[in-house]
Amino acid sequence: MTFANHFRRVTLLFVLLAATLHLQAQDKLLTMEDAITNSALQPENLRQLTWIAGTDDYSFIKQNNGEQVLMRGSAKSARPTEILNLNTLNSSLTATGAEKLKSFPEITWADGNSFVINAQNKIYRYNLKSGKTEVITTYSPEADYTELAPGLQRVAYTKGNNLFVSAPGAPDVAVSDEANVAIVFGQAAHRSEFGISKGTFWSPNGNLLAFYRMDQTMVTDYPLVDINPLPAKQNNIKYPMAGGKSHEVTLGVYNVASGKTIYLKTGEPADQYLTNVTWSPDEKHIYIAVLNRDQNHIKLNQYNALTGAFEKTLFEEKNEKYVEPEHGLYFVPTKPNQFVWISERSGFDHLYLYDTNGKQIRQLTGGNWMVTDVLGFSPKGDELYYTSTAESPLERHIYAVNLKNGKTKRLSEGAGTHNAQLSPGSQYIIDNYSSQTTPRRILVLNNKGTVVNTLLNAKNPLTEYRLGETTIFPIKAGDGTDLYARMITPPNMDKNKKYPVVVYVYGGPHVQLVTDSWLGGANLWMHLMAQKGYIVFTLDSRGSGNRGLAFEQATFRQLGTVELADQLKGVEYLKTLPYVDANRLGVHGWSFGGFLTTSLMLRAPEVFKVGVAGGPVIDWKYYEVMYTERYMDTPEQNPEGYKNASLLNYVPNLQGKLLMIHGTVDDVVVWQHSLQFVKKAVDEGILLDYFVYPGHPHNVRGKDRVHLMRKVTQYFDDNLNMKNNSAL
Repeated sequence: MTFANHFRRVTLLFVLLAATLHLQAQDKLLTMEDAITNSALQPENLRQLTWIAGTDDYSFIKQNNGEQVLMRGSAKSARPTEILNLNTLNSSLTATGAEKLKSFPEITWADGNSFVINAQNKIYRYNLKSGKTEVITTYSPEADYTELAPGLQRVAYTKGNNLFVSAPGAPDVAVSDEANVAIVFGQAAHRSEFGISKGTFWSPNGNLLAFYRMDQTMVTDYPLVDINPLPAKQNNIKYPMAGGKSHEVTLGVYNVASGKTIYLKTGEPADQYLTNVTWSPDEKHIYIAVLNRDQNHIKLNQYNALTGAFEKTLFEEKNEKYVEPEHGLYFVPTKPNQFVWISERSGFDHLYLYDTNGKQIRQLTGGNWMVTDVLGFSPKGDELYYTSTAESPLERHIYAVNLKNGKTKRLSEGAGTHNAQLSPGSQYIIDNYSSQTTPRRILVLNNKGTVVNTLLNAKNPLTEYRLGETTIFPIKAGDGTDLYARMITPPNMDKNKKYPVVVYVYGGPHVQLVTDSWLGGANLWMHLMAQKGYIVFTLDSRGSGNRGLAFEQATFRQLGTVELADQLKGVEYLKTLPYVDANRLGVHGWSFGGFLTTSLMLRAPEVFKVGVAGGPVIDWKYYEVMYTERYMDTPEQNPEGYKNASLLNYVPNLQGKLLMIHGTVDDVVVWQHSLQFVKKAVDEGILLDYFVYPGHPHNVRGKDRVHLMRKVTQYFDDNLNMKNNSAL
């Protein structure tokens, strides 16, 4: 044998060995624990990544030799450095009488040298130079919700139904002292619709505190049962159902210096919605988007923050179906009499520049795409930074728009979904993004879009696992609209064989399942199902989020009809694929997805063999006022729509196997929905399967989620005849 031949044989052996090792490295299968609880299989991230106040530095938490440490870096520096470890922080904390922390709590930077933490019902301030911790203020251990004032000296908190303020060296002040627990202060109002996430609003300098006062005395009690005591205990909540009495909300303003509270004169009707609360920069005015009960008319009103007097309506917006204000006012830093407003009046969320007299100066953005977030303004206040879907409904990118001429510039590079944080001085942007092929990249951009630093290039955490192929593509709705779909096929799929399909659905407003992000927006349970030999298919039907007003309003007054038609278009596509077994189709979804799953099983009963519906809406008249009336009007206004959407009217149609699951203390889609369905099935002699999770609310979280997904998976395995699948 010549040397050349020997070399070729050795080379071939190495190639074969490398290929074998590569295949072995990608041969692992997901367990249910992997899919649900194994955080190591999620792309690496930088925990608590944030900008440091008053600087161009950033910080984050990392594990270093088994210990948590606080890291700091500058926007342009190549490497961050460790500035504090948890042991050192704990030594400083225990010196004040505090207990040791098991991990870093959330950090709020006060300046470049100190930060505050909220722990053990105290606000602590840690100084990096001195290494010492001081107690700023203490508040009640019974506090439910807390919000720090801008100066990081005071904290507003709720306890029970009342609101309190705690300050250094002074006893806590009770802003309210209401004995009737049905009247609540400082909590999120209107069931957290309209972008509402809290119930307290500090003024820019922390001198005043605006807060919701929510009177629920007219709302009927709804019982939730706690089975832990003996006997079981009834806990009543206030749950306003569609067409019924809704709560009445006003906005109070507490003056820290005087200790007095006034209420804004927001007027009648009392069941209107007070949304998008925003302070003026000088703390003299409060702006509220006041929305009528029918949700088709808003007024942007200005009120005097010191007297509560109504001052003027800046402008109004109307829509024959509904308007949905979700964002406050963004005041221009150098021009306190100008602000940017987000409106969907053109059919898509866009930016409009106004003055405080209500005059529109100019529309800043436009097109058949959505502005998804406002990041802030440039140092001079002449540019605004935002994210949008301008490139594609599947992507999010970062842009700058000039306030003087409306010219825009894309700042982010790389296809995918970009999330951004603007630095305190507005010179830099942290760009955290992923795509179908990029697990995660975290970059620092300057405000011109140039990459100045790379903070993280996350590795693929799934390289050892045998995953199927994920594809994203559009199909056409009946009216020609593009609907985006995602399909995951089994690893090493043989296209000459037939495979069962699980269709995962949601379909409701504000949710988008298919995106150009890691795994295409899918979760690892879907890949586990693909490994078991299922094709997993998802389609964002009309009515879902981030596609504009016409796309979302296509379902108005007829929830479940257009969405069902679109999902069936997805099924039509699946049936064109030679490797899809059209006789073995399953469907699964939760909440609105549970409603859509049940709708598909009952209103298209010949299509799906198996369905698993979790926390499903069954009859919209049992659902909450704000959400339901926006999309369906009231039962009195739209009796035909409610009748057509009520799944109780289709129970006799059930042909396939249906498993319905519900948490027994669900305070979002109350248990009554699925119980009514079970009762109707019994009355009609229809068999179905039913399972509850005692003590769980609207979804099943924690360790019990593994149990839930095992239950869902087993139901498909048992009823889509996986054991007889020749493809396995």
